[in-house]
Amino acid sequence: MGKKEALLNELIMVDKELAKRKKDALAEYNRDVVHQKQMAFHRCQKRNRWVFGGNRTGKTECGAVECVWMALGIHPFRQNRDGVCGWVVSLSQQVQRDVAQAKILKYLPKRHIVDIVMAEGRQSAPEYGIIDCIAVRNAFGGISKIGFRSCDQGREKFQGASLDFVWFDEEPPKDIYDECRMRVFDRRGDIFGTMTPLKGLTWVYDEIELNVFDDPEVWCEYMEWADNPFLNADEAAQMQRVMPTSEQLSRRYGKFSSQEGLVYPEFDPSVHVIEPFGVPKQWQATISIDPGLANPTSCHFYAVDHDGVIYVVAEHFEAGQTVDHHVRKLFEIANRIGWETDGKGRLRAIIDSAANQRTLASQKSVAELFAEKGVLVNTCVNKDLYSGIQRLKSLFEQRPPRIYIFSNCVNLIRELKSYWWGNDERPKKTDDHALDELRYFVMTLPRPSPPPVREKTVIEIDKERMMRKVKRRE
Repeated sequence: MGKKEALLNELIMVDKELAKRKKDALAEYNRDVVHQKQMAFHRCQKRNRWVFGGNRTGKTECGAVECVWMALGIHPFRQNRDGVCGWVVSLSQQVQRDVAQAKILKYLPKRHIVDIVMAEGRQSAPEYGIIDCIAVRNAFGGISKIGFRSCDQGREKFQGASLDFVWFDEEPPKDIYDECRMRVFDRRGDIFGTMTPLKGLTWVYDEIELNVFDDPEVWCEYMEWADNPFLNADEAAQMQRVMPTSEQLSRRYGKFSSQEGLVYPEFDPSVHVIEPFGVPKQWQATISIDPGLANPTSCHFYAVDHDGVIYVVAEHFEAGQTVDHHVRKLFEIANRIGWETDGKGRLRAIIDSAANQRTLASQKSVAELFAEKGVLVNTCVNKDLYSGIQRLKSLFEQRPPRIYIFSNCVNLIRELKSYWWGNDERPKKTDDHALDELRYFVMTLPRPSPPPVREKTVIEIDKERMMRKVKRRE
């Protein structure tokens, strides 16, 4: 065999090996590539799922695999259906071709592709053109369709279809998101998105991130560089050195940010938010109240364990209601969670000292009105803003944490995630009612006393004396 034939055979073998690797990309993802937070996304059963990830965290990979699993009818964690239809939505057709479309072609085995309809380019080389739709043979023997749309086509291109899923690769405009939600409505389909939050506090932050504990169908996860075990550590370190600090919050950690910055960036819902459990009676501390009329009245039930760890265990948060209404709600919560009252059946709480002011309408203060209805409130609270913020920041940043919030306290969680510094070095005075009474509680709560010093025994004292003699001789 001549050199030319040998070289040709070698190239054929290389081509076969590359084809084999491409064909097995989905199996390799299942076996070797998926990491913990990608798996959390795949396992989640909610119908509106979002991954907010930094660059190179694997967010696009899991979005593409989710589409392929659904189209093939082989999703390991969901009810598979025959002949599903879904869309992959990118910001532009060029981005579609270079990112989301490329990932779908990577993970979709060629043997399952029945047809490819091109919007631009040749069907023989779909990776170099713009795909309109891919027809896929699924595990049930039927045909699934993966369609491609781009936001620059306008809202009209997103009308009319009935779909089983929509994947947003990066953040879409709000009107296109709303239109796509209507496309999956009749089939009870799924919406999922993977994005790096580079645009600041957009509608995604307000509608998805802030409502993740309030809307039963919404779920989100953050991915950062450290979550991807396949990202080269030296490459990540180099990127960190050259990337401006102002960009690292979004590009490294996948976090939303504004120019002013979060007051409590130490708060991490994946760490500090936990599912409710039965709190022992000996942990029960008090209720904290920030009263309002047009503004919400915010009340939370607080417990403290034997190690001084704080638990926020229940919430009442409502605007435009009377003191009678709020008291009734507090007693309903107390009965539900087994919160103890005093010997006369009264609840005890702390409240903003402004509750001492009397109103012209009733000639009685808010504190007096609460007391008349069975909630004895203590108005002697420490309202120092900056000291309270610093103590809360310390509680959140310690590991293990010194504070946990039950997931049913949705308004407190929302405020923690949306409390921003203003231009005058003070937090913006909006949506802070729950945070105010949280601050009252942590500032009123005594700091844990240091453990008592145990007196040394006679034997220990004698041993120390002998050791000092030995050291002097040396």
